[in-house]
Amino acid sequence: MTGWQTLFYKEILRFWKVGFQTVAAPVITAVLYMLIFGHVLEEHVQVFDGVGYTAFLLPGLVMMSVLQNAFANSSSSLIQSKIMGNVVFLLLTPLSHRAWFVAYVGSSVVRGLAVGSGVMLATWWFAPTPFVAPLWIVVFALLGAALLGALGLIAGLWADKFDQMAAFQNFVIVPMTFLSGVFYSIHSLPPVWQTISHLNPFFYMIDGFRYGFFGVSDTSPWISLCVVGLAFLLVGALALQLLRTGYKIRH
Repeated sequence: MTGWQTLFYKEILRFWKVGFQTVAAPVITAVLYMLIFGHVLEEHVQVFDGVGYTAFLLPGLVMMSVLQNAFANSSSSLIQSKIMGNVVFLLLTPLSHRAWFVAYVGSSVVRGLAVGSGVMLATWWFAPTPFVAPLWIVVFALLGAALLGALGLIAGLWADKFDQMAAFQNFVIVPMTFLSGVFYSIHSLPPVWQTISHLNPFFYMIDGFRYGFFGVSDTSPWISLCVVGLAFLLVGALALQLLRTGYKIRH
């Protein structure tokens, strides 16, 4: 256990040493989203009965921050190690691919939850929201962060330069996040886009997480749990296989 714990600790220190960039900056960005969208749409949009738009927006912003930062943590760590060449020092250790997976995904979960907690604290006074089902909040936050951490591992292994990583994040992660219902309910979309949204696993993470606050969601939280859980198993299995074979890091 010492091996993965050491790597996990190293990854925690890596993002914590630049905490203003990795934690504070995403919190400030989320506050700006809350100020702009909440101020403009509060009097014009109501998604759930008895829930103001600002209150509806808060869980979405929190979960969006968790997902994006969990992905950024593992992906940026791997691509930096590959480009700078210090990944060789990890390859020389007797760490198994499972130890790599646990350390990288675990640190991604920590960063995602740290940023999500910061966003929650910074935006709570805009619209205090209830915790109708806190267990659902915890489950979807952990599963979502772990899923994006594993996806970040895959992206970090695949990318050979920062441009490729930026393309993956800008053309895959960001669109899937913004089209997941962070700022709206999918029931307000045309039928075609509703169908497309149901194919997006990010939608189920956001929707299940929001259910924990209001007890209301666009789909059943159990369906969301099954989809997110299955997605994590598939993505995690692929990440483990790539680590086991040394994809793009052992040559």
